[in-house]
Amino acid sequence: MTRLPTPHPARHPNPTVKAQALAYLMFERPDLELTERFLADFGLRVVARTNEALFLRGTAPTPFCYVALRGNKPRFVGFGLRLGSREDLEKLATLPGASEIEPVPWPGGGERIRLTDPSGFTVHAVSGAAEATGLPHRAPVQLNFADERPRINDTQRPPVSPPEVIRLGHVVLEVTDFQATADWYTRHFGFIPSDVQVLPDGSPAVAFMRLDLGDRPADHHTLALAQGVVPTYSHSAYEVVDADAVGMGQRVLRDKGWRHAWGIGRHILGSQIFDYWHDPYGDKHEHYTDGDLFTADVATGIHPTSRDAMAQWGQPMPRGFTQPRLTPATLIRTLRHLRRSPDLSVGKLITLARLFG
Repeated sequence: MTRLPTPHPARHPNPTVKAQALAYLMFERPDLELTERFLADFGLRVVARTNEALFLRGTAPTPFCYVALRGNKPRFVGFGLRLGSREDLEKLATLPGASEIEPVPWPGGGERIRLTDPSGFTVHAVSGAAEATGLPHRAPVQLNFADERPRINDTQRPPVSPPEVIRLGHVVLEVTDFQATADWYTRHFGFIPSDVQVLPDGSPAVAFMRLDLGDRPADHHTLALAQGVVPTYSHSAYEVVDADAVGMGQRVLRDKGWRHAWGIGRHILGSQIFDYWHDPYGDKHEHYTDGDLFTADVATGIHPTSRDAMAQWGQPMPRGFTQPRLTPATLIRTLRHLRRSPDLSVGKLITLARLFG
């Protein structure tokens, strides 16, 4: 492994627990009807709806993977992580700031505790939720290749409709206290850094972290953290059945008038074929397929940070894709974090702006 001049995210030898899955994401939205229209066109399905909350799922047997709560301002609240047992829940309940164990009043039920990570995001640790019945989805299209041609006397006609989301795959957050936040997730939930990107001075700027499922393959990353100027949601990603579903998603979302963000392309770290879209409030949601799977044996990779390192092929990453919207409030918060965070400096801000601004 490459030796670095500064500490970087690393797996913890004895984490408090090992999370088993990303359970759900939580957003606040002023207009739940508008939110539902986008998410239906994106390919999620409504599980339950009240005046104050909207729950959606994919075809996988999870009770829900997305909740939009009515709020005065649009914001990302946090996410849920599924644990393997109530014993794990009890271990996390001893952490400073953890809530009492409480029943989950949402689809699937179970129990949870509420935590706040070092960047201020809410994390629900969930245990005992009941699985839902899986929903049918179309089979992957059969592909002909130059050296292998299994499709004879048949055509390729995927349906013109929103792509069926299978499951929530990962969430990416921008954080100011990068080292402390990465350490919190590796120490308390057992995340393993699959790949870390570093700036020219050797300091880490992005950590792609997977679940420690032992010999069972895990997504290349379930949680990714990027050095930012304010804590903010970057994007979340949803698996679809094949590349034709990614392409059909682009067609349908364009036809419906939603705003495109980036794609179609193939990532380098994680290898996913991707396509990004803005929801009605500007937050990015990604369709993906064909991501890398690693067991716990694979060592952490170290790579330089650059815009060119984001994709193997496809449209170049748009400038500003990774930056928060600039507002007077954002600038004030940036100055505040610049004075306070041990991971931020004027020099690092200039480097990040040159790379991604």
